Amino acid sequence: MDNRLPNLMKLIQFTDSTFPVGTFSFSNGLETASFEKVVTDADSLEQFTRSASLQAAFSDGVAALTALRACYDNDYDRAVTIDRQLMLFKMNDEARLMLTRMGKKLAELSVKLYPGNRLCSRFLEDITAGVTPGSYPVAQGVIFAAAGMTEEELYCSHQYGVINMVLSAALRCVRVSHYDTQKILFKLTDEANSLFPEVSEMTFEDMNSFVPMLDIMASLHEKGNMRMFMN
Repeated sequence: MDNRLPNLMKLIQFTDSTFPVGTFSFSNGLETASFEKVVTDADSLEQFTRSASLQAAFSDGVAALTALRACYDNDYDRAVTIDRQLMLFKMNDEARLMLTRMGKKLAELSVKLYPGNRLCSRFLEDITAGVTPGSYPVAQGVIFAAAGMTEEELYCSHQYGVINMVLSAALRCVRVSHYDTQKILFKLTDEANSLFPEVSEMTFEDMNSFVPMLDIMASLHEKGNMRMFMN
């Protein structure tokens, strides 16, 4: 049987904004950027979202793809090592909070969708026991492996999720319309997908995330009074 249509349906499901992993609770630093007048309109929102997308592609995106390969190679220990190292890679507590909360939610959901899959159940067991932190990119690698999906599908889902998270938050804290956010989404998903050949060749040691503005916004939010979003 051709897997293209079933995989496409799963890709839509795993990437949908209603997929219950908690993305609506996070803004990827946008809330503070809006409060500090760094993001005030559609143009500045596009620049901010592009920065978040690039940072994600060259860091979490690499981790997700590497974890998927480890799962397909039946090298669970390597996936756990990637999970632990990714958390050390993050510069602020709120980034770690976002990744672990969403990661655990996805791991819990994976055992419901694939109840007989030992990889999914083992990953959730290790998260619960504190053996591994359970970051969202690695959880994505696990569930996409369970679904038998490709690196391209995982990368598309990951990047779409990052971009859409920021733009969905923007509708609640920036003076932009749905038309503005959809135009930005249309443009930036094309840009993100054009990076796949480069990202897919990167190893974990090649990861980089030098976008200081995003880390500064997250640090300010950590000590701020505004709490519409968790980060």
